[in-house]
Amino acid sequence: YEIRLSLVGSEMCIRDRSIAKATGRKFVRVSLGGTHDEAEIRGHRRTYVGALPGNIIQGMKKAGTHNPVMMLDEIDKLGAGGFHGDPASAMLEVLDPEQNSTFRDNYLGVPYDLSKVMFIATANVLDTIPGPLRDRMEVIQLPGYTAQEKLQIAKRYLVDRQLKSSGLTGEQIEFTDDALSAIIHDYTREAGVRNLEREIGNVMRHTAARVAEATIEKARIGAGDLAAILGALRFEAEVALRKSAPGVATGLAWTPVGGDILFIEAARTPGNGKLILTGQLGEVMKESAQAAFTVVKARSAELGIAPELLEKSDIHVHVPAGATPKDGPSAGVAMFLSISSLLTGRAVRSDVAMTGEITLRGLVTPIGGVKEKVLAALRAGITTVMLPERNRRDLEDIPADAREQLTFHWIGDVDAAMQVALGPKPEAVPV
Repeated sequence: YEIRLSLVGSEMCIRDRSIAKATGRKFVRVSLGGTHDEAEIRGHRRTYVGALPGNIIQGMKKAGTHNPVMMLDEIDKLGAGGFHGDPASAMLEVLDPEQNSTFRDNYLGVPYDLSKVMFIATANVLDTIPGPLRDRMEVIQLPGYTAQEKLQIAKRYLVDRQLKSSGLTGEQIEFTDDALSAIIHDYTREAGVRNLEREIGNVMRHTAARVAEATIEKARIGAGDLAAILGALRFEAEVALRKSAPGVATGLAWTPVGGDILFIEAARTPGNGKLILTGQLGEVMKESAQAAFTVVKARSAELGIAPELLEKSDIHVHVPAGATPKDGPSAGVAMFLSISSLLTGRAVRSDVAMTGEITLRGLVTPIGGVKEKVLAALRAGITTVMLPERNRRDLEDIPADAREQLTFHWIGDVDAAMQVALGPKPEAVPV
């Protein structure tokens, strides 16, 4: 019994159908998103008008066998329990191998054996799944695709599928590898390939219209042709284009649909030593900023920061994209470097991204989501990534082609982080 963290629902459905095909079983899908009534799982008693079995028994009837592969789609979006009962609690009997051999549907009124069913559930986040229900599942994390993987998926599957949808043939349109790579890097930024397929379809439909008008007979799509079809570039390598400036550091964040880069900005204003935080930060990130500020103050003599500078200044730490809530225990290193860079005047290298939490002793602690964060750095044009020393074991999870394009620095404390990320000391320290 397992739960898969879904990147794209349609991709998961295709994957689960492949599992059913490989195991020689029937496949059936049960959608759980928005289910708020326990009767949707257990069924209605036959004394009620219009009574029906629950979705589980209906799925078994549809499959026509006692051992299908049953996909429980969007299990993290089960509705909250109320006077209709709790659907998440009803799912306990479905997924618990100690109980599901005698699953009782209210409509049937007799025990039904679900023990031979292969349940595969999909979810975007684990936090919304109740603990007792999550304990009965094996969690398998599915990270995002690399650019090279997306290119191969597009060449082998997506282009052919969109050819059939658009009514074109392989002789009427041809995509170069440069064009597909340009769509991946300049027009989409995602963990899966849903938007990639959508953009390929846009190019196909544009070409199909021109063929129907007899304007052209065949099109060979190169990278230079995309602007006229898809418009201006939607994404750029922000980090590669940004100049280094004191007080700005690039962090790495985990999101339900893959990793992302996160800018940390710090500014100094006249004041009395307060720390100001903005950007819709959660409690954990606020604590990381407080810890980073304390470490900077404790090491002010080593960093060459005048005590008067801290006493007569307020430090404002801001994380852009203020409309998006942010939280997590991995921004400590980036916040420390942002504040120390501001106060020492040493700019953080624009080609370096970092992740990791810090302690008040200046130690860097391990974090999760290493593969997603590293792939996000690669997509954004980063060339150097700093990771906690204790995350070295996660290096094997990163695809080989991504490892070859990046330089990794393993840091155990903030001193090592400063040596890697901060530029040379300026001639004059800020006062």
